[in-house]
Amino acid sequence: MNKAVNRATHSRDFLMIQLSYDGWAGAPDSIKTGFNRGFNIALMYDFPFKKSPFSVAAGLGISTSGVYLKDHTFDISGRVNPTTPTFPASSAYKKYKVATTYLEIPIEIRYRSVPDNANKGFKAALGLKVGALVNAHTKGKNTTPNGKNFDKDLNKNFFNPWRFSATARVGYGNFALFGAYSLNAMLKDNSSMDIRPYQIGICLSGL
Repeated sequence: MNKAVNRATHSRDFLMIQLSYDGWAGAPDSIKTGFNRGFNIALMYDFPFKKSPFSVAAGLGISTSGVYLKDHTFDISGRVNPTTPTFPASSAYKKYKVATTYLEIPIEIRYRSVPDNANKGFKAALGLKVGALVNAHTKGKNTTPNGKNFDKDLNKNFFNPWRFSATARVGYGNFALFGAYSLNAMLKDNSSMDIRPYQIGICLSGL
């Protein structure tokens, strides 16, 4: 009875919160980025293997990313070229970011040195995330004689509607380091740029 109660009450990493540095692998050398940031949150149900430190978990989550471009913009609306995405050089903005939001289904194979309680001991995980793009926009900020000015463009046409990412996580107790790398390009096939978003950061888990 006590063992059953412990299994029900101890943490199995149901809630995952991640803060990350975001980057674009494969971006043209001329495109420089700044301190890019990401935030992910997911609810995952754990299916433990009987008498084993391994388990499988699946769930639902949201992933957001903001990549800040230096001296370039992203013509997300296709004003320069309606069929091919371009990154025109520009110094018009003090800050300029490309932001995306995905609805994701994460799946993990997990290892825990303390199988009944994810709040304790060493743990690691390898997985895959399937994401559906729900928002893509750019936002530029500059200062004019009349005050601060913001320019925002919302358009998903140049983006792949789906993202498939490989994930890895290693940590102790409630804290871990994690990484994610997109297995497919961020932009559609009509682009000559093979940009693959990635994230590296910290993860807080529990419940």
